[in-house]
Order: sequence, then C-alpha cells, then structure tokens
Amino acid sequence: MFKTIKGMAEAERIKKDIALFEESMVELDSSLLDNDEAEVVDLAKSYYEDTKYYFEKEDYFTAFGCINYAHGLLDGIKKSKGI
Repeated sequence: MFKTIKGMAEAERIKKDIALFEESMVELDSSLLDNDEAEVVDLAKSYYEDTKYYFEKEDYFTAFGCINYAHGLLDGIKKSKGI
C-alpha cells in the first residue's frame, strides 16, 4: 500500500509532477537561452532523469525531492525569461 501525500498516493503524485515538468520543458524555447541558462536547464533535466530512476526503484522520497528540485531550477529560468 502506498503512503499518501495530502490524500494522493506518492507514486501518483510523482507521476503528476513528472508530467508537469515535461509540459514545462515544452514551454521553454532552448534557442532563447544563454550558456549559463542552458546549463541550469541541463541540470534540471538531470534531476528529472534521477526522478525516473528513483521512481523505478520505488524510492519515492528521493524521487519526490529530485522532481521538486528540477521544477525549482526550471521555474527560476522561466521567471527570469518572463515565461
């Protein structure tokens, strides 16, 4: 049985966050990024990949932390770009 995060199963919550990250990446036009911003986006993508790895291992605590960090990095870039 899955533990819950505010009424939502951990696995379902992480799946939702993965989908939100993927949608967020679509909004970002990589051609508009300078080198430093592109590096941050690459780091966010690495955390996204880590999320999927830990999710497969059923380490939901670590997966949740990774996807949230990935969102934070992407949100910072989007905010600086006015997206």
